[in-house]
Amino acid sequence: MSTEPNTTDTAATRNPEEPPRLDWTEPAPDLYKAMVRLDRVAREGVDPVLLELVKIRASQLNRCAFCLDMHSKDALAAGESVERIVQLSAWQESRHFYTAKEIAALELTEAVTVLTDGFVPDEVYARARAAFDETELARLVGAIIVINAWNRFGVTFRLTPGHYTPGQYQHAH
Repeated sequence: MSTEPNTTDTAATRNPEEPPRLDWTEPAPDLYKAMVRLDRVAREGVDPVLLELVKIRASQLNRCAFCLDMHSKDALAAGESVERIVQLSAWQESRHFYTAKEIAALELTEAVTVLTDGFVPDEVYARARAAFDETELARLVGAIIVINAWNRFGVTFRLTPGHYTPGQYQHAH
């Protein structure tokens, strides 16, 4: 059973070379800087490879092509394998590619991102709580929330994927 959202978005058929609707960082630099600070704080002490997997998975669910491009490239540059990145969209059927801790993080990412039942199920939270200490868990949830926010900026303003190179931005949203 897929947890991919079933939407009919005309953005999927638009010309990828069209400029974004708005470069939101210019008219709201304080908002952008606050997002960057929140992103930095949320990821402190959390495994950076695990964070890239979380960011890619949330971006898949949210259909944010810009963030998918960015975080796939960042993950590859950090030494992540192509195989594990490709398998993320079907991680439930490809569990053998991931550690128990990564699976708990991916499960939590989906629950927090989709919120299909309006809450994070107790069993998903319990598995994440068993895999992470309290500080890691709080920061992981923060990182999941932050990538969802970045995704929403990306899809709302139709940021164009394909032009990002690893290390291009000082922050690693």
